[in-house]
Amino acid sequence: MTHDHDLVLRPTARQTEAALNPPPGRNGGDLVVETLQGLGATTVFGLPGQHALGMFDALRRSSLSYIGLRVENNTGFAADAYGRITGEVAPLLLSTGPGALMSLAALQEAAAASAPVLAISSQIPSAGLGGGRHGYLHELRDQQASFRDIVKSVHTARTASQIPSAIAAAWQSALTAPHGPVWVEIPQDVLLAETVLPVVTAVDATPEAILPRPELTALAAHLLANAERPAIIAGGGVVRSDASGKLLALAERISAPVITTFGGKGAFPWEHPLSLQSWLEDRHTTDFLEDADVLLVVGSGLGELSSNYHTFAPRGRVIQIEADAGKLESNHPGIGVHADARLALSALLETVAERTDAGAPERVRTVLGLVRERIAAQGRTLEQGILESIRRALPDDSPSFWDMTILAYWAWSAFDARRPNTMHSAQGAGGLGYGFPAALGAAAADPARPVLAVSGDGGAMYSIAELATARQYGLPVTWLIVDDGGYGILREYMTEAFGEATGTELARPDFVALAESFGVPAVRTDPARLAEDLAKALAEPGPSVVVLPALLRMFAPTHL
Repeated sequence: MTHDHDLVLRPTARQTEAALNPPPGRNGGDLVVETLQGLGATTVFGLPGQHALGMFDALRRSSLSYIGLRVENNTGFAADAYGRITGEVAPLLLSTGPGALMSLAALQEAAAASAPVLAISSQIPSAGLGGGRHGYLHELRDQQASFRDIVKSVHTARTASQIPSAIAAAWQSALTAPHGPVWVEIPQDVLLAETVLPVVTAVDATPEAILPRPELTALAAHLLANAERPAIIAGGGVVRSDASGKLLALAERISAPVITTFGGKGAFPWEHPLSLQSWLEDRHTTDFLEDADVLLVVGSGLGELSSNYHTFAPRGRVIQIEADAGKLESNHPGIGVHADARLALSALLETVAERTDAGAPERVRTVLGLVRERIAAQGRTLEQGILESIRRALPDDSPSFWDMTILAYWAWSAFDARRPNTMHSAQGAGGLGYGFPAALGAAAADPARPVLAVSGDGGAMYSIAELATARQYGLPVTWLIVDDGGYGILREYMTEAFGEATGTELARPDFVALAESFGVPAVRTDPARLAEDLAKALAEPGPSVVVLPALLRMFAPTHL
């Protein structure tokens, strides 16, 4: 019989020799980068600061690729996108105090979107820890407290020997479904102190699988197979768990119409006969979903945007598959299946009986026809034409990253993502400035394909400094800036609510000249030339900017 304690791996002679004679001149920072390499990291993002210099110095003795952005918040957005695109942990190296705090908004977005970001921050010297007021530069009474409400877990390494274990535990936490950001902090003196510890080699941090309980999947399979009007809402969990193929197989087996949430864009083929696409902010769609006698929700908490601003009130049985236990039945009672989406869909496919419904495609066509009629009656041809131009110009396998701007709000509902995991936005936390730095992170993950970023002029100003980053690393990101002279969506909200807008109008630069001053090619376009100009920019190597002066409007809401 083999026991767990019999499975300890014995070191080879070479490993023993390396352990007995580690290279000289190593410090705590080397243990950080060695652990990351041992866990399988290849790229790290960051911005150096005084207390963190031990980590950054160690990078030059490692094989890790480093991408340094100009603002910590943008660095966090880049790491977020890298994690979304690759499904791997994105290491983010930060300094103490202001540097750490500048990343908070990005980590909130990573948490909302379940992006696996491993933030490793320095701390003040060990002698200053514990809440006393010693007056160290960057000192906070409790730096961790600023992050506990945002990240999945917090880890501290107070000695060099604790560094590998702390980082491995954080890595495992980040990759355990639901994915999310985690926080590690290490005092400055621990990072700088010379170490005689052996070089860190392979590190095991295998995430735990969240398996569905069999009695729940058996009940769910029975309800779906015997439903009269089943429907499926597919959220971001389907994309993150790479379960799109299983979702398609299940929908076709039980003839169930499928709608994707804004975070689940691309999880189901846009033109499939059972596809309701993504028109969640529409009363016709809401009515259809409310009429389902069995509604399967996969990888979504049915939050504000996914429920037509909480006006959705299902009348049938709700089955919710969700890896985040806190989201189970948080908005609607039902059968909560705590599980990774891919594992739960696999279990359903093994047990659910086939169900045929020849009328389902026609019901889907009817709903989409009503949606199109509603939008057409509002005369928003400019906005729809711009989205069509972007779709024509963007290669099917190229990812796109959308800031919080009117065109992104349109894209949530109306843009065909074509493939899973290719359309991302900041709709999780909803902060400005996401699009361009996130696109840089995606380009760092796969520099062989072009990436599109979309911002308004207000959101673009959050990220102008990263034009220097794009140029420095030659990242193939085309940045489309829709310039309407202000915070367009807020202008619209305030005008509708109060009769006029305050604080929404902006003086802005000549974005073309500004981009060119960074050495980034730029062009000013118009709606008629947009597809051609975008396609040309995307086809060229390195970064580029396309500026579209346009005053866009939102389609009318149905939840008010």
